[in-house]
Amino acid sequence: MAFSAFLDTCVLVPSRGRDVLLKVAVGGVYRPLWSSVVLDELARTLRTLGERRGAAPDETDAYVGRLVRQMTQSFPDALVEGWEQIECSIELPDLNDRHIVSAALIGRADVIVTDNTRDFPREQLPSPLFTQTLDEFLLDSDSLDLHPAAVISAVVRVAERMGRNGPRLTPKDVADFLTATAAPTFGAAARRLLA
Repeated sequence: MAFSAFLDTCVLVPSRGRDVLLKVAVGGVYRPLWSSVVLDELARTLRTLGERRGAAPDETDAYVGRLVRQMTQSFPDALVEGWEQIECSIELPDLNDRHIVSAALIGRADVIVTDNTRDFPREQLPSPLFTQTLDEFLLDSDSLDLHPAAVISAVVRVAERMGRNGPRLTPKDVADFLTATAAPTFGAAARRLLA
């Protein structure tokens, strides 16, 4: 079975980080997992961001619908079900995060990818489950170190897709964005490999 990573909502926003993360999965580097709760949180977050930007609600709804449909069609085995049965047995500082650990366990994830690692204390995670930030995960030996071509190809494909309705982006632009946001170390390493 492939290395599996449960993706928390916080690493699925902003879009360039999510797109690189999912393109790396398309390249076969790992198997992504999520729950219906994560997809619902993602939809709510994107609607809130769209509202703040002044986007029309129907436009945002169409975007969210397309995104979730693409995610579920591209990764039909990513949705973890049946996690509710063990949720009450999970102890965490924030009880709202128990579903993440429950779904990660039921989905047989190797890691939880989250930028809120403090909400998942190592001593409270069932062994051998652990957390990594988006930055750590993209740099981890199972991604950039072992599969540099697949990971850099993901950055290139994200750049090719971006800018269809606006300014074109280069792979370096995507790496720069990641350097300035949630994956600074990975973004810098990607820039070096792209040079």
